[in-house]
Amino acid sequence: MAAALRGVFPSTLQESVQNSKILVVGAGGIGCEILKNLVLSGFPDIEIIDLDTIDLSNLNRQFLFHREHVGKSKAQVARESALQFNPDVRIQAYHDSIMATEYGVNFFKKFDIVLNALDNRAARNHVNRMCLHAEVPLIESGTAGYNGQVELIKKGLTQCYECTPKAKQKTFPGCTIRNTPSEPIHCIVWAKHLFNQLFGESVEDEDISPDMADPEANETGEGEEKANDKKGQPKSIPETETGNVVRVNTRQWAKDSNYDAATLFNKFFYDDIKYLLSMSNLWKERKAPTPLKWDNVLVNQDNGEKEVTADASKEPTRQYHKVWSLAECANVFADCVKKLSTGFLKLGEGETLVWDKDDQPAMDFVAACANIRAYIFEIGRKSRFEVKSMAGNIIPAIATTNAITAGVVVLQTFKALQGELENCKSVYMRLRQNPRQQLLVPEKFLTAPNPNCIVCSSEPAVHIRIDTKRMRIKDFRDEVLIKTLNMVNPDVVEPNKGIVVISSEEGETESNEEKLMSEMGIVDGVILKCDDFFQNYELDVIVIHFDSERDEALFEVASESNQIKQKGEETPLKESNGEKKSQTNEEYDEAAGPSTSKKSRVTEVVEDDDDLCLIEDDEDEATVEDKVVAATDKLTVSVKETTPIHRSNKRKPSSSFNDDITEIKDSDDDEEGPTESKRQRRISSKDVIEVINID
Repeated sequence: MAAALRGVFPSTLQESVQNSKILVVGAGGIGCEILKNLVLSGFPDIEIIDLDTIDLSNLNRQFLFHREHVGKSKAQVARESALQFNPDVRIQAYHDSIMATEYGVNFFKKFDIVLNALDNRAARNHVNRMCLHAEVPLIESGTAGYNGQVELIKKGLTQCYECTPKAKQKTFPGCTIRNTPSEPIHCIVWAKHLFNQLFGESVEDEDISPDMADPEANETGEGEEKANDKKGQPKSIPETETGNVVRVNTRQWAKDSNYDAATLFNKFFYDDIKYLLSMSNLWKERKAPTPLKWDNVLVNQDNGEKEVTADASKEPTRQYHKVWSLAECANVFADCVKKLSTGFLKLGEGETLVWDKDDQPAMDFVAACANIRAYIFEIGRKSRFEVKSMAGNIIPAIATTNAITAGVVVLQTFKALQGELENCKSVYMRLRQNPRQQLLVPEKFLTAPNPNCIVCSSEPAVHIRIDTKRMRIKDFRDEVLIKTLNMVNPDVVEPNKGIVVISSEEGETESNEEKLMSEMGIVDGVILKCDDFFQNYELDVIVIHFDSERDEALFEVASESNQIKQKGEETPLKESNGEKKSQTNEEYDEAAGPSTSKKSRVTEVVEDDDDLCLIEDDEDEATVEDKVVAATDKLTVSVKETTPIHRSNKRKPSSSFNDDITEIKDSDDDEEGPTESKRQRRISSKDVIEVINID
């Protein structure tokens, strides 16, 4: 290959390439292109890791995969395909999560450079920390549509992936989803919650259908329709000998009903809607929904469409760009319930299905349920393609963008191997040329590390506001340390008293899990010493107590160094209702889909399709922001109309970057890319600022 031919590369570069060992993390759209470039460039020793399997939807852009590879390991197939370009290369493939304990700091130390081609923030955070502690250069990359970014991360030289704040993942208020939807996205989120309530890992706060033994829910439907009784609905509320109501949750009720489609349909779209109608205050200023029964689903009420029958469409699920009729939605609903319930019943105890946008029964279930609910609330319905884009927070990726970005990654690799790290400036790819006629726009300077970063600073510390009277130790571990601060197996000690609060050793502190933080003496002003041996990471958590309101979150990161922002801190923008994935993709930062169920684990991240983007809308009286966040490569494009702003002093201005890009930063699954870089220029209030966020 190129490195083996004299005269192609300078002798020093040729020697560096031939003696190098490279790790590629992720074998999706960018990962395939990177692997191909490395092989053709003559890199002799490559390792690649990815937990995902090949889906049919990957084939239009991940060119190392073909139809016969569907369902197989991405990493393994990528290896086999790449070897056809150059059989002399040594490629070792791992079908595994990069966050597995087998891949610790010592694993990373054996590489000369690490190339990230990931699709989710948790995995990116993890690789960032590993490379920092192993002191191995990391080249981060991301794409979204026609936009891309490549950035070097090197300890002590550049900012790390976590030096800059990431936008907090947003959710819709539960009452809007359950009771008063007004937009298609509300119905789509409701449908995803319904999937989890029936087949997935159910979260009590996200349950959207009342239990069958709910006295109020049953009371409203009592005597409404005898047809319900015939379909298996209970005629009365069961009680114990003491008169207490026997509650049967919706999942168990559906199972007891043998997942009869008509029975489920009548509950979710008739009985539950009647229950909502009983809350008259909701409809004083809103148009009330119209309950819909299974037997009436074929009536000519479908927004002026011609009457349809159950045989109106034999294959509606293959008509991706068509808005299904109500009858087609009902048929798809019945078919998906049958398929999903069959898979669900085969699982072991405690196992659940995982919703995945690329799993057809799961995706069709959400599309059908969302459109039926939209019909009931007189909300515009969407095609399956549109629902998938919103449900998975995705837009199709551009194969050429991945190819160009991967090319820049390898060019940066050449510089890094020769020790020219100061020349590895961040590079941004744009859809349109800037005033200097550039599509690939390099930065002029490397961005220095944030001295207050909670990961790469000399004494990492973070202030967290916590309601210590309501938060339990288990929730502190899962929600704060693992989900928010991205630890894997944390240990926590209260140093003043020498108390081990949380231990990564199984069972050692199990008795503490249900205790409130205040019960263990963790109150305002306490400093907790947190350590993750696996990540070789230590962090001081400074507790700031506050009394939360009833529906308020029990904690928020409120660092004095402002390296983490949540709930719109330090920004005048008002957050509107919006939701992102993790994905990412949304993830599902997760992989095989409902048809191949698995347990959902906080510490496990599956590298999902990195060719997709998260979409999020934010709106204020004076500010409109449209964000596109990459699901695998986590890049966000935002457009803002705002008042004049002054040049940021976070980064020195670059003459080569004088165009309409104002800010390039990380966002989100989701969420999902390279570290935030900011650049701003003075503009008039009439200007429109284009903001590209890469995550």
